[in-house]
Formats: sequence, structure tokens, C-alpha cells
Amino acid sequence: MNHSQHLNAPQLLELMETKRYGVEYQPIIATNGGDVFAYECLSRFFSADGQKIRPDFVYASLHDNPLSLFQVEYEQKKLQLSYAPNSTDIFVNLDQDSYSASGLLGSDNPFVKLFKNYHKANIIVELIENSEISDAIMSLSMIDNLSKNNINTAIDDLFNPQSMLSTSVVQMVDYIKLDKYVISKQHNKKFMPLVNAMIGYAHETGKKIILEGVETEEDLRFAKMIGADFVQGFLYKNLFKNVG
Repeated sequence: MNHSQHLNAPQLLELMETKRYGVEYQPIIATNGGDVFAYECLSRFFSADGQKIRPDFVYASLHDNPLSLFQVEYEQKKLQLSYAPNSTDIFVNLDQDSYSASGLLGSDNPFVKLFKNYHKANIIVELIENSEISDAIMSLSMIDNLSKNNINTAIDDLFNPQSMLSTSVVQMVDYIKLDKYVISKQHNKKFMPLVNAMIGYAHETGKKIILEGVETEEDLRFAKMIGADFVQGFLYKNLFKNVG
């Protein structure tokens, strides 16, 4: 299937009606010991002939209609929680716009209620740093509400060149996920002091660091060297779990 940046309206409607959704669970591994600490739930979508549709294309299309975005995100989260591995912490992504689309921003928010009713293991909600100021403000509101409801949070893709750092958001989360860009810039003498300072801040304030994009044993050694608590990436592809 040849995709453009967005799905057109008939494609999107057909996908929503047929619910050709899937989920992939990517392991998050402790750097010391190599044990599985948690799994991140990743959304998957499929065309009528079974080919994968890129999730970013689907969500980019859904952002034009907040209620449709909420509907698909909510169905995805129910699927992810239903098939999640037992007794293992799980990380779930939650878009700020999906969270706010219902108009319920307190403990009655559908996502908050869904997460609070999950009892198999601990849930950590990930949010992506965004270049939009309005999204950063909504992120703060969302994290604050999740925290009040005893739900842990994480910031995703920190140091991605296309994201904007909100120091207020960083202060509030429990986990900091470093983008794979950090691995590609590990020899940059102007960049790495900033990364090391963030890791030092995280550990000083009781937060945990997860390095994404770990694909080789050399990447793993780098993760240990900088003091990452956990790693995530295709080095552990044999531990992936798929549904759909």
C-alpha cells in the first residue's frame, strides 16, 4: 500500500470501522543484569490486504478530527492493556490532544479511569515533547492530573532535534527517555555535556533514565557508560511481543 503523509477520509473511516488495530510490546531492559523491566505498548495499524500502515500517518490524519483521534486512541489503549504481559510494568503513549478531546480533564477523564482500573501491573504514561507551546501547557496539566491519580509518567524523545524542551515537564515526570539521537551524537563534545547534566539531574532527583535506539552491544556499552538505568531498542528484538 502506497501511503501519503495523511490517509484520506474514506481510508481513515474504513480503518476505524473495521478496527484493523494491533499492538507490539517492545521490551525495556535493565542495563545492570539485562532483565526485562517493562514493555512499551506500540500501536499498529493494517490495511485490508494485511500490510502495515505507519502509525504516524494514521495519527497525523486523526489530528484533523479530535473526536476521531480520541476514539482511535482509546480503542488502542484498551487493546494494549488487554494483551499486556502479566506482572510487568508497561509504558503507554498518550497524545495530549487525545487526552483533552473528551473535555474531561480531571479524575473523570476516560484515559485516567482506564489506567486506574488496570491492576495487572504498574502503568507509566509517556508523553512526547512537542514544539507547540500549547501542547507543553496541556502536557503539564495532563501530568499533574495523572500524578494526582497516582499514575507514573515519562517524557519521550528527549534531545530529539525536532522537539522543544520544557523544563517544567521534565521536573514532573518519573522517567526520562533519551532519544536515539543521543547515540548518534555520543562523540559531540558540545552536545554530550548537556546529556550528562540531564542524567545527573535525573538521578539526583530520583528519576530513571531510559536510552532508546540501542541496536548493538556497542550502544549498550555506551548506555552503561553514561549511567542509563534502562535501554530499549532492536538489540532485543527477539523479546518483542506482537498482537494483531
